[in-house]
Amino acid sequence: MEFGSINPVLLLASLMVAATPILLAALGELVVERAGVLNLGVEGMMIIGAICGFAVAVNTGSPVLGFVAAAGGGALLSLLFALLTQFALANQVASGLALTLFGLGLSALLGQGYVGIKPPPIGKLDIPLLSDIPYLGPVLFAHDVMVYVGLGLVVAVWAVLKYTRLGLVLRAVGENHDAAHALGYKVVRIRVLAILFGGACAGLGGAYISLIRVPQWTEGMTAGAGWIALALVVFASWKAGRVLLGAWIFGGVTVLQLNLQAAGIAIPVEYLSMSPYLITILVLVIMSADRSRAPASLGRIFHASQ
Repeated sequence: MEFGSINPVLLLASLMVAATPILLAALGELVVERAGVLNLGVEGMMIIGAICGFAVAVNTGSPVLGFVAAAGGGALLSLLFALLTQFALANQVASGLALTLFGLGLSALLGQGYVGIKPPPIGKLDIPLLSDIPYLGPVLFAHDVMVYVGLGLVVAVWAVLKYTRLGLVLRAVGENHDAAHALGYKVVRIRVLAILFGGACAGLGGAYISLIRVPQWTEGMTAGAGWIALALVVFASWKAGRVLLGAWIFGGVTVLQLNLQAAGIAIPVEYLSMSPYLITILVLVIMSADRSRAPASLGRIFHASQ
Protein backbone atom coordinates (compact mmCIF):
# COMPACT_ATOMS: atom_id res chain seq x y z
CA MET A 1 0.00 0.00 0.00
CA GLU A 2 1.58 3.26 -1.16
CA PHE A 3 -0.24 6.43 -0.18
CA GLY A 4 2.65 8.42 -1.64
CA SER A 5 1.45 7.44 -5.10
CA ILE A 6 -1.70 9.56 -4.60
CA ASN A 7 -1.13 13.03 -6.04
CA PRO A 8 -3.31 15.52 -4.10
CA VAL A 9 -3.33 18.02 -6.98
CA LEU A 10 -4.57 15.43 -9.47
CA LEU A 11 -7.00 14.18 -6.83
CA LEU A 12 -8.60 17.61 -6.43
CA ALA A 13 -8.62 18.23 -10.18
CA SER A 14 -10.34 14.88 -10.74
CA LEU A 15 -12.84 15.79 -8.03
CA MET A 16 -14.01 18.76 -10.12
CA VAL A 17 -14.57 16.49 -13.12
CA ALA A 18 -16.32 13.74 -11.16
CA ALA A 19 -18.67 16.27 -9.52
CA THR A 20 -19.78 18.02 -12.73
CA PRO A 21 -22.39 15.57 -14.13
CA ILE A 22 -24.06 15.19 -10.74
CA LEU A 23 -23.93 18.93 -10.18
CA LEU A 24 -25.66 19.68 -13.49
CA ALA A 25 -28.42 17.13 -12.90
CA ALA A 26 -28.93 18.17 -9.26
CA LEU A 27 -29.26 21.86 -10.15
CA GLY A 28 -31.97 21.03 -12.66
CA GLU A 29 -33.83 18.90 -10.13
CA LEU A 30 -33.45 21.68 -7.54
CA VAL A 31 -35.37 24.07 -9.78
CA VAL A 32 -38.02 21.41 -10.46
CA GLU A 33 -38.54 20.72 -6.77
CA ARG A 34 -38.59 24.41 -5.85
CA ALA A 35 -41.55 24.61 -8.24
CA GLY A 36 -43.29 21.89 -6.20
CA VAL A 37 -42.69 18.93 -8.52
CA LEU A 38 -40.90 15.71 -7.54
CA ASN A 39 -39.33 14.13 -10.61
CA LEU A 40 -37.69 10.78 -9.87
CA GLY A 41 -36.84 10.33 -13.54
CA VAL A 42 -33.46 12.07 -13.35
CA GLU A 43 -31.57 8.84 -14.04
CA GLY A 44 -33.64 8.21 -17.17
CA MET A 45 -33.14 11.74 -18.46
CA MET A 46 -29.39 11.55 -17.82
CA ILE A 47 -28.96 8.31 -19.76
CA ILE A 48 -31.02 9.65 -22.67
CA GLY A 49 -28.87 12.78 -22.66
CA ALA A 50 -25.78 10.56 -22.64
CA ILE A 51 -26.76 8.63 -25.77
CA CYS A 52 -28.24 11.62 -27.62
CA GLY A 53 -25.14 13.71 -26.99
CA PHE A 54 -22.82 10.85 -27.86
CA ALA A 55 -24.61 9.94 -31.08
CA VAL A 56 -24.80 13.52 -32.37
CA ALA A 57 -21.19 14.27 -31.41
CA VAL A 58 -19.95 11.13 -33.19
CA ASN A 59 -22.01 11.73 -36.34
CA THR A 60 -21.29 15.46 -36.62
CA GLY A 61 -17.82 15.60 -35.12
CA SER A 62 -18.97 18.48 -32.91
CA PRO A 63 -19.08 18.05 -29.11
CA VAL A 64 -20.97 21.35 -28.89
CA LEU A 65 -23.80 19.98 -31.02
CA GLY A 66 -23.62 16.85 -28.89
CA PHE A 67 -24.31 18.79 -25.71
CA VAL A 68 -27.11 20.73 -27.41
CA ALA A 69 -28.69 17.44 -28.50
CA ALA A 70 -28.26 16.03 -24.99
CA ALA A 71 -30.09 18.99 -23.47
CA GLY A 72 -32.84 18.58 -26.06
CA GLY A 73 -33.13 14.83 -25.46
CA GLY A 74 -33.37 15.27 -21.70
CA ALA A 75 -35.93 18.04 -22.06
CA LEU A 76 -37.99 15.99 -24.51
CA LEU A 77 -38.15 13.05 -22.11
CA SER A 78 -39.04 15.41 -19.26
CA LEU A 79 -41.88 16.75 -21.41
CA LEU A 80 -43.43 13.28 -21.24
CA PHE A 81 -43.27 13.50 -17.45
CA ALA A 82 -44.83 16.98 -17.57
CA LEU A 83 -47.71 15.76 -19.73
CA LEU A 84 -48.37 12.88 -17.36
CA THR A 85 -48.20 14.81 -14.11
CA GLN A 86 -49.38 18.32 -15.00
CA PHE A 87 -52.12 17.54 -17.52
CA ALA A 88 -53.12 13.92 -16.93
CA LEU A 89 -52.57 14.47 -13.16
CA ALA A 90 -50.75 11.17 -12.77
CA ASN A 91 -48.86 10.35 -9.58
CA GLN A 92 -45.48 12.06 -9.66
CA VAL A 93 -43.53 9.29 -7.93
CA ALA A 94 -44.88 6.54 -10.19
CA SER A 95 -44.41 8.69 -13.31
CA GLY A 96 -40.81 9.49 -12.37
CA LEU A 97 -39.95 5.84 -11.79
CA ALA A 98 -41.56 4.91 -15.10
CA LEU A 99 -39.55 7.66 -16.80
CA THR A 100 -36.31 6.20 -15.47
CA LEU A 101 -37.17 2.69 -16.65
CA PHE A 102 -38.25 4.01 -20.05
CA GLY A 103 -35.08 6.07 -20.43
CA LEU A 104 -32.82 3.15 -19.54
CA GLY A 105 -34.56 0.87 -22.03
CA LEU A 106 -34.69 3.43 -24.84
CA SER A 107 -31.05 4.40 -24.41
CA ALA A 108 -30.00 0.75 -24.63
CA LEU A 109 -31.90 0.45 -27.91
CA LEU A 110 -30.53 3.68 -29.38
CA GLY A 111 -26.97 2.96 -28.31
CA GLN A 112 -26.56 -0.49 -29.87
CA GLY A 113 -24.55 0.83 -32.80
CA TYR A 114 -22.25 3.05 -30.75
CA VAL A 115 -20.51 0.57 -28.45
CA GLY A 116 -16.73 0.75 -28.82
CA ILE A 117 -16.75 4.06 -30.72
CA LYS A 118 -14.74 7.02 -29.44
CA PRO A 119 -16.36 10.50 -29.52
CA PRO A 120 -14.52 13.57 -30.81
CA PRO A 121 -12.08 14.88 -28.20
CA ILE A 122 -12.84 17.96 -26.11
CA GLY A 123 -9.81 20.02 -25.15
CA LYS A 124 -9.22 21.59 -21.78
CA LEU A 125 -9.76 25.32 -21.36
CA ASP A 126 -6.37 26.42 -20.09
CA ILE A 127 -6.76 29.96 -18.75
CA PRO A 128 -3.57 31.99 -19.40
CA LEU A 129 -1.51 32.81 -16.30
CA LEU A 130 -4.13 31.37 -13.95
CA SER A 131 -3.60 27.80 -15.13
CA ASP A 132 0.15 28.21 -14.49
CA ILE A 133 -0.28 28.97 -10.78
CA PRO A 134 1.39 26.16 -8.81
CA TYR A 135 -1.08 23.70 -7.27
CA LEU A 136 -4.08 26.03 -7.61
CA GLY A 137 -3.87 26.35 -11.40
CA PRO A 138 -4.31 22.66 -12.31
CA VAL A 139 -7.09 22.29 -9.75
CA LEU A 140 -9.24 25.27 -10.74
CA PHE A 141 -8.15 26.67 -14.10
CA ALA A 142 -7.31 23.76 -16.42
CA HIS A 143 -10.62 21.99 -17.07
CA ASP A 144 -13.00 21.57 -19.97
CA VAL A 145 -15.59 24.29 -20.52
CA MET A 146 -18.48 22.24 -19.09
CA VAL A 147 -16.90 22.33 -15.62
CA TYR A 148 -17.18 26.11 -15.70
CA VAL A 149 -20.68 25.92 -17.18
CA GLY A 150 -21.68 23.91 -14.13
CA LEU A 151 -20.13 26.42 -11.74
CA GLY A 152 -21.75 29.30 -13.62
CA LEU A 153 -25.10 27.54 -13.44
CA VAL A 154 -24.78 27.33 -9.65
CA VAL A 155 -24.41 31.10 -9.47
CA ALA A 156 -27.21 31.69 -11.98
CA VAL A 157 -29.72 29.41 -10.20
CA TRP A 158 -28.84 30.89 -6.81
CA ALA A 159 -29.21 34.47 -8.08
CA VAL A 160 -32.46 33.84 -9.94
CA LEU A 161 -34.12 32.07 -7.03
CA LYS A 162 -32.99 34.61 -4.45
CA TYR A 163 -33.08 37.98 -6.20
CA THR A 164 -35.44 37.92 -9.18
CA ARG A 165 -39.19 38.07 -9.61
CA LEU A 166 -39.02 34.85 -11.62
CA GLY A 167 -37.43 33.12 -8.67
CA LEU A 168 -40.01 34.55 -6.30
CA VAL A 169 -42.87 33.28 -8.46
CA LEU A 170 -41.25 29.86 -8.80
CA ARG A 171 -40.83 29.57 -5.04
CA ALA A 172 -44.37 30.77 -4.45
CA VAL A 173 -45.72 28.03 -6.72
CA GLY A 174 -43.66 25.46 -4.86
CA GLU A 175 -44.75 26.63 -1.43
CA ASN A 176 -48.48 27.05 -2.05
CA HIS A 177 -49.75 26.42 -5.56
CA ASP A 178 -53.36 27.27 -4.64
CA ALA A 179 -52.39 30.71 -3.34
CA ALA A 180 -50.17 31.30 -6.38
CA HIS A 181 -53.06 30.37 -8.66
CA ALA A 182 -55.37 32.72 -6.78
CA LEU A 183 -52.87 35.54 -7.40
CA GLY A 184 -53.08 34.88 -11.13
CA TYR A 185 -49.88 32.91 -11.69
CA LYS A 186 -49.98 30.13 -14.30
CA VAL A 187 -48.99 27.26 -12.04
CA VAL A 188 -49.03 24.54 -14.69
CA ARG A 189 -47.06 26.62 -17.19
CA ILE A 190 -44.43 27.51 -14.60
CA ARG A 191 -44.06 23.90 -13.53
CA VAL A 192 -43.80 22.62 -17.10
CA LEU A 193 -41.02 25.12 -17.83
CA ALA A 194 -39.22 24.11 -14.63
CA ILE A 195 -39.52 20.43 -15.59
CA LEU A 196 -38.10 21.15 -19.06
CA PHE A 197 -35.18 23.03 -17.51
CA GLY A 198 -34.53 20.13 -15.16
CA GLY A 199 -34.61 17.68 -18.06
CA ALA A 200 -32.15 19.76 -20.08
CA CYS A 201 -29.73 19.95 -17.14
CA ALA A 202 -29.98 16.19 -16.56
CA GLY A 203 -29.30 15.61 -20.26
CA LEU A 204 -26.18 17.78 -20.06
CA GLY A 205 -25.01 15.81 -17.05
CA GLY A 206 -25.46 12.54 -18.90
CA ALA A 207 -23.62 13.82 -21.96
CA TYR A 208 -20.74 14.93 -19.76
CA ILE A 209 -20.29 11.33 -18.67
CA SER A 210 -20.38 9.85 -22.18
CA LEU A 211 -18.39 12.61 -23.94
CA ILE A 212 -15.83 13.74 -21.38
CA ARG A 213 -15.58 11.72 -18.21
CA VAL A 214 -15.52 8.19 -19.68
CA PRO A 215 -15.59 8.94 -22.82
CA GLN A 216 -17.48 6.18 -24.59
CA TRP A 217 -20.95 4.72 -24.75
CA THR A 218 -21.86 1.84 -22.45
CA GLU A 219 -25.35 0.68 -21.61
CA GLY A 220 -26.42 1.99 -18.18
CA MET A 221 -23.26 4.09 -17.88
CA THR A 222 -24.85 6.70 -15.59
CA ALA A 223 -24.72 3.97 -12.90
CA GLY A 224 -27.03 5.64 -10.40
CA ALA A 225 -25.78 9.21 -10.87
CA GLY A 226 -29.37 10.42 -11.24
CA TRP A 227 -30.33 8.97 -7.88
CA ILE A 228 -27.31 10.63 -6.30
CA ALA A 229 -28.41 13.95 -7.82
CA LEU A 230 -31.84 13.50 -6.23
CA ALA A 231 -30.21 12.82 -2.87
CA LEU A 232 -28.01 15.90 -3.19
CA VAL A 233 -31.06 18.17 -3.52
CA VAL A 234 -32.30 16.96 -0.14
CA PHE A 235 -28.79 17.16 1.32
CA ALA A 236 -28.58 20.75 0.09
CA SER A 237 -31.88 21.72 1.74
CA TRP A 238 -32.99 22.95 -1.70
CA LYS A 239 -30.20 25.55 -1.90
CA ALA A 240 -27.91 25.91 -4.92
CA GLY A 241 -24.69 26.58 -2.99
CA ARG A 242 -25.10 23.45 -0.91
CA VAL A 243 -25.73 21.42 -4.06
CA LEU A 244 -22.23 22.40 -5.18
CA LEU A 245 -20.80 21.35 -1.81
CA GLY A 246 -22.63 18.01 -1.95
CA ALA A 247 -21.45 17.35 -5.52
CA TRP A 248 -17.85 18.03 -4.46
CA ILE A 249 -18.20 15.67 -1.49
CA PHE A 250 -19.55 12.86 -3.64
CA GLY A 251 -17.00 13.54 -6.38
CA GLY A 252 -14.21 13.55 -3.80
CA VAL A 253 -15.29 10.23 -2.30
CA THR A 254 -15.61 8.69 -5.78
CA VAL A 255 -12.14 9.81 -6.86
CA LEU A 256 -10.59 8.90 -3.51
CA GLN A 257 -11.85 5.33 -3.63
CA LEU A 258 -10.37 4.91 -7.11
CA ASN A 259 -7.02 6.25 -5.88
CA LEU A 260 -7.10 4.00 -2.84
CA GLN A 261 -7.63 1.02 -5.14
CA ALA A 262 -4.66 2.11 -7.24
CA ALA A 263 -2.56 2.53 -4.09
CA GLY A 264 -3.26 -1.11 -3.17
CA ILE A 265 -5.10 -0.50 0.08
CA ALA A 266 -6.02 -3.77 1.77
CA ILE A 267 -9.81 -3.32 1.58
CA PRO A 268 -11.98 -5.39 -0.80
CA VAL A 269 -12.60 -3.42 -3.98
CA GLU A 270 -16.36 -3.94 -3.64
CA TYR A 271 -16.43 -1.97 -0.38
CA LEU A 272 -14.46 0.88 -1.91
CA SER A 273 -16.70 0.94 -4.99
CA MET A 274 -19.90 1.19 -2.96
CA SER A 275 -18.52 3.72 -0.47
CA PRO A 276 -19.73 6.86 -2.36
CA TYR A 277 -23.27 5.50 -2.44
CA LEU A 278 -23.23 4.45 1.21
CA ILE A 279 -22.03 7.89 2.26
CA THR A 280 -24.69 9.55 0.11
CA ILE A 281 -27.41 7.36 1.68
CA LEU A 282 -26.12 8.18 5.16
CA VAL A 283 -26.12 11.92 4.44
CA LEU A 284 -29.61 11.67 2.93
CA VAL A 285 -30.97 9.89 6.00
CA ILE A 286 -29.46 12.49 8.34
CA MET A 287 -30.60 15.50 6.37
CA SER A 288 -34.08 14.19 5.54
CA ALA A 289 -34.90 13.93 9.23
CA ASP A 290 -35.83 17.61 8.97
CA ARG A 291 -38.21 18.18 6.05
CA SER A 292 -39.34 21.58 7.31
CA ARG A 293 -37.25 23.30 4.63
CA ALA A 294 -38.78 21.34 1.76
CA PRO A 295 -41.24 23.21 -0.51
CA ALA A 296 -44.67 22.78 1.07
CA SER A 297 -46.38 21.75 -2.18
CA LEU A 298 -43.65 19.30 -3.20
CA GLY A 299 -45.20 16.26 -4.89
CA ARG A 300 -48.76 17.49 -4.56
CA ILE A 301 -51.03 17.41 -7.60
CA PHE A 302 -52.46 20.77 -8.69
CA HIS A 303 -55.78 21.21 -10.45
CA ALA A 304 -57.08 24.66 -11.34
CA SER A 305 -60.66 23.72 -10.41
CA GLN A 306 -59.70 22.86 -6.82
